[in-house]
Amino acid sequence: MSTPFPDHPPATGDLALEWFDGDMPYSPLFGDHFYCRADGRLECGHVFIAGNGLPERWMKAGTFRIGELGFGTGLNLCETWRQWKATRLADGRLHFTSFELYPMPRAAIDKALARWPEIDVERTTLTALWPDTPTGTITLDLDPQTRLTVVCGPAMDGLANWPGEFDAFYLDGFAPSRNPDMWSEELMRLVFARTATGGSFSTYAAAGFVRRNLTAAGFAVERPAGFAGKREMLRGTKAG
Repeated sequence: MSTPFPDHPPATGDLALEWFDGDMPYSPLFGDHFYCRADGRLECGHVFIAGNGLPERWMKAGTFRIGELGFGTGLNLCETWRQWKATRLADGRLHFTSFELYPMPRAAIDKALARWPEIDVERTTLTALWPDTPTGTITLDLDPQTRLTVVCGPAMDGLANWPGEFDAFYLDGFAPSRNPDMWSEELMRLVFARTATGGSFSTYAAAGFVRRNLTAAGFAVERPAGFAGKREMLRGTKAG
């Protein structure tokens, strides 16, 4: 199933959804599912958490900062938060910041995440705190050691105006063939600029133009094996 990339996407917050298998969201606008149909939660562990060398890298004092392009259902946040709680130090802090053009309503997030009992606690906490009208910059203290910020609007604008840097990036926009703007060289250069020295990125995407854009931005890029039999994914670092 595919839908051509639209010439004029709707305004922020107007993303229509279809549902497969009862609770798997699909975007007709971008012609793509929100996560791997094999198992999105396990994909998060393989691609984003292990791909960024986590949880080992966050097991230290101070604040570990994760940036994400594409909050979607909040699945990556919930699985990351679950693993963070299991491994964090008593004086560690996690700040998870995501840039999302089309923030989902509470009911859609709850429906999409309910298929994984492993993250029930995280799902119910997130949806209880999620605003009725998700716009602007959303900041939620999920627990005393974990903060979520979702910057609603175009990723280019959000990253350009973000004042800090991130230790790890999750690049999780819709597939490059469906949403090429989310993988442009200009945006990848902003990702590089907002990555701390020694920081990293990972993504399920392995398209040649994405790899070239990340390399041109300045990352040292690797192509390890992808999830669920996918030949490759991408990960990389910003050298010191």
